[in-house]
Order: sequence, then structure tokens, then C-alpha cells
Amino acid sequence: MKTFSVNDKMQKGYVYKRIEPIGKNFDPQFIPELTPKEMLELGVFGGKYLNDCKREFPNDWFVCAKLSDTKDGNLNYFSVNASQPLSEWVKKGWIHPQDPRGWFQWYCRYFIGRRTPEEDQRQIKRWSAFRRHAGAIRKYCEPYDFQCRKKQRQALLHWAYDARKL
Repeated sequence: MKTFSVNDKMQKGYVYKRIEPIGKNFDPQFIPELTPKEMLELGVFGGKYLNDCKREFPNDWFVCAKLSDTKDGNLNYFSVNASQPLSEWVKKGWIHPQDPRGWFQWYCRYFIGRRTPEEDQRQIKRWSAFRRHAGAIRKYCEPYDFQCRKKQRQALLHWAYDARKL
């Protein structure tokens, strides 16, 4: 078990324990198709994510990551902006104080071994509900037509669903 202390632009003095091995012992209902490293390499969130908190996560996640100091939708795998601003996430009550950057921050911390049972269940339910977007792509798009519903495809990547397989 490793204790980690967070001090970055969005969070000061937050401490958590990594109680599980990296990438192991996930809730059986949570089966993401992509790892955080894969997501960062594919291009998510316009490259503007985790930029000031890299030391919290494994170095190899950032070797081929598509990152930028400013949000750039062209860095996303499907070259579209598919994100709402953080202010919208806060307004909708999607942000928990332990993860002020949102779902992907929760997922990265979960992946490296942090467990917070109540919040984990909330986020896993949100992740599971997002799957409906894959159904819409299957219904309205020809398989592998990446020009069809590009924003939905990119949003699925943001939630660790591999939209390249649809």
C-alpha cells in the first residue's frame, strides 16, 4: 500500500492510498475497453488533461500522450471537441471533491489502485450509463464509418469505450 499526496493547480493537500496493484482488481461491473495510457495516446480532452499532475501517474502514460497547454480538438482521435467545460460538470453535480477534474481523474486514480467504495460505485454507474452512445452509433452508422457521429465516438473514448471498434 502506497500513500500519495496531491499538490497541483486544482488540488492541494489531498492524500490517498493506493491499495490495489495498478490495473488490477476492478469491480466486476467495471470493464473499461481502454486504459488511461491508451486514452492519452489516442487523443482525448483536446490534450488539456493531467498536464500539471503528471507526477501522480506512471511516467510511461505520458511518453506518447497527445497533450497541449491549450485545448485543441485536433489532438483528439476523431479531431472534434466532444467535451463540456468543467463549469458545466460542476453545475450538473458530476464533480466530487476528491476528483476535481472529473471522471477521467477518478478513472486514473482507480486504475493505479485507489479505492473509495461509495464514489467508485457512483462513477461506475455513470460509466455504464454512457454505453448508450455506442448503441446510437450502431443504430445510425455503418460499421467503421468514422465520419458518422464523430462527437459521440470521441465522447465514448473519453469514457474508456473504444469507439474505433464501432
